[in-house]
Amino acid sequence: MAGRIQDRVAVVTGGCSGIGLATVQRFVEEGAKVVIGDIDDERGHTVVGQLGGTDHATYVHVDVTDKEQVDALFKTAKDTYGSVDIAFNNAGISPPEDDSILDTDLDAWRKVQEVNLTSVYLCCKAALPYMLEQGKGSIINTASFVAVMGAATSQISYSASKGGVLSMTRELGVQFARQGVRVNALCPGPVNTPLLQELFAKDAERAARRLVHVPMGRFGEPEEMAAAVLFLASDDSSFMTANTFLVDGGISGAYVTPL
Repeated sequence: MAGRIQDRVAVVTGGCSGIGLATVQRFVEEGAKVVIGDIDDERGHTVVGQLGGTDHATYVHVDVTDKEQVDALFKTAKDTYGSVDIAFNNAGISPPEDDSILDTDLDAWRKVQEVNLTSVYLCCKAALPYMLEQGKGSIINTASFVAVMGAATSQISYSASKGGVLSMTRELGVQFARQGVRVNALCPGPVNTPLLQELFAKDAERAARRLVHVPMGRFGEPEEMAAAVLFLASDDSSFMTANTFLVDGGISGAYVTPL
């Protein structure tokens, strides 16, 4: 039985861990060829091997803030597998030095903006010409629930960057809708990824403050986010574009969370 994205070609940034890795695995299960962009070369080649080799996936080292490297990532997808049908622009960071605006210095601000927001601009800019030439394509950009509401734990540049991703996604979704390209934003709540695990290890109290606001009483799992990305990538979401797709355990719908 064919998968939901059978024989389509997907590019996934940040594909060696967390939501990106879970999505890469799910995409391959659903019949896609995947080009994984990341900076973890050892892990990248290991993942390709686990997925069955280059018939199914290819790893490309990419600094997502470098235009030439991003352009080369998408060109690899086209040259290797023949098209660029799906772009999951997912790479991002949330470093501890990004905190309250009173404590976050300009270098920390700029670093997060470059990795979280400028990279999505570069990836969309690289993917769109291929999709417009084909007359079809699905772009999914990773924003966050903090793009639509204030964060319980301050991370000023992260929150601002994800708001930028969401706004850019809406504009692109509207602009290219009649040319067959859909652009949607995945807005996860707190997810059990290495980023969150690192936060717990460094500041358990800060991390626990996140959990108290989740009506479901738990963090999301990467596989749950991957299922949402698959929906947005597939024809199941064919009438959706410029959408804010919240997968947040109910955070954005809650006024007061029962304990």
